Amino acid sequence: MAILLTGGTGFLGSHIAEQLSAAGRNVRALVRQSSDTAFLRTLPNVELREGSVEDRESVLRAAAGTEAIVHSAGLVKARRPEEFFRVNTIGTDNVLAAALENKDTVRRFVFVSSQSVAGPSDVLGTAVDIDAPPRPVTNYARSKLAAEKKVLARKDELPVVILRPCAIYGPRDREILAFFKAIKAGVMPYMGSTENKLSMIYGPDCAAACLRAIDADVPSGSRYFLDDGNVYRFGEMIERVETAMGKRAWLRFPLPRPVIHTAALASELYGRVFNKAVMLTRDKCNELFEQWVCNSSAAQKALDWQPRVQFDQGAKETVAWYREAGWL
Repeated sequence: MAILLTGGTGFLGSHIAEQLSAAGRNVRALVRQSSDTAFLRTLPNVELREGSVEDRESVLRAAAGTEAIVHSAGLVKARRPEEFFRVNTIGTDNVLAAALENKDTVRRFVFVSSQSVAGPSDVLGTAVDIDAPPRPVTNYARSKLAAEKKVLARKDELPVVILRPCAIYGPRDREILAFFKAIKAGVMPYMGSTENKLSMIYGPDCAAACLRAIDADVPSGSRYFLDDGNVYRFGEMIERVETAMGKRAWLRFPLPRPVIHTAALASELYGRVFNKAVMLTRDKCNELFEQWVCNSSAAQKALDWQPRVQFDQGAKETVAWYREAGWL
């Protein structure tokens, strides 16, 4: 039997597909007609099914007879706030409906959510508790929280697990690439303070946790944060990327909030004119100056999973991949 994977052409999804394939498990990847499927086509045991999470009928067809569903699809940037909810929330409801249609065979529904659902840490950078009341500060996070609620509402009908990764980085990731390019250019503008604390997780390690969640014997409705087990100062992260690249950013300077908000407004206007989703928005600014710390010890114990790669090694492997791919 196959495992249905949504988001397989995305950064994290590509690593999930790769690891499932390497483990000899059959993968049924739901892909949009417009998606770049070149990487997925190189993997054995991976079958492509055209569709999208917004199209319930296509999800129902793709889910037929599957043994598990890993739902990692989701928008991280959108042209309008309602797009986040159409894809991340209603899309999740559609995938849940497909799982319920096949509940006789589906033995696990893994939902990849986000640390952002919980909200930022306090001023001391304390790890947020998984059971603390959620405090999402962006439309993206609110859409993922709404999706989590839909998943939890089905926990007595389906065996569901919710994973909340922190910031994910690694080979094939385009979102963090700008950070590496800035250091290559020798100029490192940043937001907030270099003392701000962050949790990070290497993409393949995050994917490995998703695989473990498929088979782990945990109660339905369980929620877990995912990180690499360490807390990093932002300044420390800059230094580790500099070491990995063999190059130092000769100029580092903080960008004041008014400057970032102005840049965000300009970014939004660009997006509207060209009808493109942009990452830097005034809404996104709500999280850029915060500290984001979580703790994955519960996931490590319950899922029998251990993150292998810390940020210094992960930065080296990411730089090597970016250079080989011609991205850096």
